[in-house]
Amino acid sequence: MTDVTDPTDATTGLPTGPAGTTGAAPTGRPLLQQRRGHEYTRILAFGAARGENVVPNDDLVGPIDSSDEWIRQRTGIVTRKRAGRDVEAVDLAETAAREAIEKAGLRPEQIGVVLVSTVSHTVATPSLASLLAERIGATPAAAYDISAACAGYAYGIAQADSFVKSGIADHVLVIGAEKLSDLVDPTDRSISFLLGDGAGAAVVGPSDFPGIAPTIWGSDGSKWDAIGMTATYNEWEAGAPRPTMRQAGQTVFRWAVWEMVKVARQALETAGVTAADLAAFVPHQANIRIIDEFAKQLGLPESVMIARDITTTGNTSAASIPLATHRLLDEHPELSGGLALQIGFGAGLVFGAQVVVLP
Repeated sequence: MTDVTDPTDATTGLPTGPAGTTGAAPTGRPLLQQRRGHEYTRILAFGAARGENVVPNDDLVGPIDSSDEWIRQRTGIVTRKRAGRDVEAVDLAETAAREAIEKAGLRPEQIGVVLVSTVSHTVATPSLASLLAERIGATPAAAYDISAACAGYAYGIAQADSFVKSGIADHVLVIGAEKLSDLVDPTDRSISFLLGDGAGAAVVGPSDFPGIAPTIWGSDGSKWDAIGMTATYNEWEAGAPRPTMRQAGQTVFRWAVWEMVKVARQALETAGVTAADLAAFVPHQANIRIIDEFAKQLGLPESVMIARDITTTGNTSAASIPLATHRLLDEHPELSGGLALQIGFGAGLVFGAQVVVLP
């Protein structure tokens, strides 16, 4: 390495590096090169895949001693989509990814990072993302999974936004992909009837205008066990029943309704907009009562389209926001170019929200 003395910036008196950057590098050591990305980002396109089987409430009520009316009143779900036994989350992710990339007008090799939010990959490692990148021809893109449950998609958008702005990648593929039917105990009354299968994809890339507002995100580990699995792998090996999903419904409902409305308001404030500026509201599709209470607490005007994809898709965890947005844009193309507030919240407990411009 050549020993050089850095030139000095006339204004700051600090050594200057490449492209005029300044810093206090030790004498005789060159400054490290830095990347600079794009000033603005936006979501370029969405893709979607849902399980091929329509499962009505009547197919599930027997083991939980319930009724179609009870499920509709408590959750708003009429039917949910579930995939066949031979379909995995990565299969759903591939379909959604290909649609999103094509709609964005890109080739797979132009994707620099693949982010997959999932809690239902079939193995602990390696990641679903690296397999997906290979399948769609995005290699050698960086690829990894995000474990943030129902907030995973919002977490992915936050990371994609920063990657494009920092110059790590020009285009990032963000996917929420779940096959939650693999994690269901049909006799569980807390969550089994809620869950569906699907994948939603978004491509984030450069923009001439601000298309993704700052993300509001965080966690509340004091409620870590409010949503989760019935047993650990070690407990299963020791003789416990196969781990399946469960939740403390009332705890989650109260937290979502009262605490997440505060997060949604903060996301609006940070974006510099009001509820009246929105074209759409896309919350995680957890429960229709939570969604309706959100709308009431936020004071959303009637002009704001509210995603209620849960009624026919069910709760698809990390996939629910992109799936719901994809459906809104498909049914209401006039929303394109408008603002949407999206917020995810779930196991951890974790949350993430941002205002975005719809593609």
